[in-house]
Amino acid sequence: MRGGRRLFPLLLLALLLLALLPGLCHGREPAPGAVTCGSVLKLLNTRHSVRLHSHEVKYGSGSGQQSVTGVEASDDANSYWRIRGKSDNSCQRGTPVKCGQAIRLTHVNTGKNLHTHHFPSPLSNNQEVSAFGDDGEGDDLDFWIVQCSGTYWEREDAVRFKHVGTEVFLSITGEQYGHPIRGQREVHGMPAANHHNYWKAMEGVFIKPSLDPAKHDEL
Repeated sequence: MRGGRRLFPLLLLALLLLALLPGLCHGREPAPGAVTCGSVLKLLNTRHSVRLHSHEVKYGSGSGQQSVTGVEASDDANSYWRIRGKSDNSCQRGTPVKCGQAIRLTHVNTGKNLHTHHFPSPLSNNQEVSAFGDDGEGDDLDFWIVQCSGTYWEREDAVRFKHVGTEVFLSITGEQYGHPIRGQREVHGMPAANHHNYWKAMEGVFIKPSLDPAKHDEL
């Protein structure tokens, strides 16, 4: 009887831990609003209310690569970007993007990656941001670190993108182009973190987040 009395509290504790375990595990799961690898989205600069954009228009100066701009229209098909990892194996479809993770942003309609390098931007003389590569494959200047608070990049959060190779932040300060892309804003890299380089996920096709990449769906 004495042995049974000693075992009873241990058994009770074991049952309690089993009951709590699903809830504890659930706490490690990403929130439903986490941005995931493979999602296609538009990014809004929260200071200037324009969306990150590209098109088959090349810069007339600097690198001469495909230009990247900001546009006010929310329904422009050239403002969609696909979330990818530094390699496809490092960011499988449906995996939530962590704060501090390096990603690529691939322009859906042209297959070029968001890119920056040591060329001056045409209007503000900051660092030029371009779209570079073919069919989603460019070089190591296509990598950007997602800066956010918490564990994962949440769709409701304003985040920054810091370039891995040159340490500038993806930014807009309001300069506007003339012909042939009149009214579009210059996108560039800035060395300092400030209110010009906050971005928020907007319209898109979001893959339902899951820590098991075999289990996902579109939202």
